[in-house]
Amino acid sequence: MRTTRKPGRRAGIAQRTGRATIILVACAFLCLFLVLPLASVFVEAFRQGVHVFLQSLDDPDAMAAVRLTLLVAAITVPLNVIFGIAAAWAMTRFRFRGKALLGALIDLPLSVSPVVSGLLYVLMFGAQGWFGPWLAAHGIKIIFALPGLVLATIFITLPYVARELIPLMQSQGSEEEEVARVLGASGLQTFFRVTLPNIRWALIYGVLLCNARAMGEFGAVSVVSGHIRGLTTTMPLEVEMRYNEYNYVGAFAIASLLALLALVTLAVKSALEWRYHGDMDMSADRRH
Repeated sequence: MRTTRKPGRRAGIAQRTGRATIILVACAFLCLFLVLPLASVFVEAFRQGVHVFLQSLDDPDAMAAVRLTLLVAAITVPLNVIFGIAAAWAMTRFRFRGKALLGALIDLPLSVSPVVSGLLYVLMFGAQGWFGPWLAAHGIKIIFALPGLVLATIFITLPYVARELIPLMQSQGSEEEEVARVLGASGLQTFFRVTLPNIRWALIYGVLLCNARAMGEFGAVSVVSGHIRGLTTTMPLEVEMRYNEYNYVGAFAIASLLALLALVTLAVKSALEWRYHGDMDMSADRRH
């Protein structure tokens, strides 16, 4: 009996040791590359005191950057929600030629550099671009204006909602929707009463990711904005401009506010998961 217990006991100790080591390595990695840099942003923002921090934020350019960032996100996220649901529906409920191409196009923003995507819009809508002369003749301004910021942000954040919904809708299948149609439900009734409740958690998660990415986008927005202070500078651009001007406290103050918005987004996601954990488990069991 003793000879049979010792190998099992040693294996259990080795397993617990390996598990603890992996957890410690993961925690150390997160602390080194995530928590410490994030904490340093807040430390630098408050280095000269709360008064200086608030004074840096109580600035017309800073407030304009905050408003513009929230406005761009408020326009971008609903449009990407509509596209994401439509694209997921098309990819999972229909068979058609070019389906693989549609999937590749959805993933395209993830593989293209944000700077390149910004340059694409300059090429199309800039003063010397394909549609630039026509837009100028009709008094329409896209580049170095709000429409350009929105277009560039939509391009960058386009995959997030769709890529959260597509795998889930594929695993769920369409049986419940077919039953609803057989029972006489219209298309809108089927969507709002059957499809939407089944995908709501993936949709919420995709919206949160899309919103966080929209508020934090730098590369594409930098190309199409023109860095017109107070007009086309979002929060990430304002951080860069202040840092280049050696206004470190002001740069870190806005950076801390941007980080705080990201943390709030994460907190909302975690709160929803905790509050509706039972509903999500029931949805997962029903899918399987």
